[in-house]
Amino acid sequence: MRVLLSSNPYRDRGLRAALEARKILERAGVETALCLPFVPKKGDRLELPRHAQLKNMEEELPKADLLICFGGDGTILHAARDATLHELPILGVNMGSVGFMAELERSELGRLTQLAKGDYTTEERMMLDVRVYRGDKLLSQDLALNDAVFSKGSIARVAEMEVFADQVLIRQLMGDGVIVATPTGSTAYSMSAGGPIVEPTSQCLIVTPVCAHQLAVRAMVLGAERTVTVQLPKGNRKSIYLSVDGGKAIRLTGNERVEISRSEHTIRLVRLVGRSFYQVVNQKLGGYVP
Repeated sequence: MRVLLSSNPYRDRGLRAALEARKILERAGVETALCLPFVPKKGDRLELPRHAQLKNMEEELPKADLLICFGGDGTILHAARDATLHELPILGVNMGSVGFMAELERSELGRLTQLAKGDYTTEERMMLDVRVYRGDKLLSQDLALNDAVFSKGSIARVAEMEVFADQVLIRQLMGDGVIVATPTGSTAYSMSAGGPIVEPTSQCLIVTPVCAHQLAVRAMVLGAERTVTVQLPKGNRKSIYLSVDGGKAIRLTGNERVEISRSEHTIRLVRLVGRSFYQVVNQKLGGYVP
């Protein structure tokens, strides 16, 4: 078994957790490779041990059987696309504040020996295909594990958007934006915007308005077979912004539309502890269970 350790150096200072995990796994007979999930910014003073023997992420992904991410939920989201395309299960170790998708806390690294014994399960989560079109031309596409967020940007104004399900208009929104989330993403920005908490192994799409300037607008849960389209109303000269899983926002104008549907790709999250979703909700969200 070969395990790829991907440590966020801004969270895992000195890569201490990753190096400790490497020792635990190698003592258990597991082959490891240690990588950084991204190239650090120029000028950042990071504590990277010389003996860490860092490998290239792109070169190591095809060789690995499993990926362990050290960081917060953002680190897991960053790795989700590459892990999915290489069909690698992900195990998250929480080095952040909430870490809703992480399976282990920093103090639970000893449980990694279960990997060598095959004493673990995986949990499959749906993902979204997010495609941007101008007419019939595909401009860009992306994969989302959590959500696709449409926003007005930093300008203090009301954004107008039309939301369709299978080409049928379901919402004309006025407000700060709208979120199209997976069940996994239901406990992220969608929840903060008033959306429902959905069991993460469910199959559905959640459409949650953000600060709607309308009394009757509420979040909606749609069947997973639906295709959600978001666009500006015809003749609207303003713009909105799209961000997928918290990534860099792209500007959309009235000439473009975004189609969001369930992807054929899924992500597999490794389970070692056996905590139920409801226990995680209690632990991470202050005792609230939907």
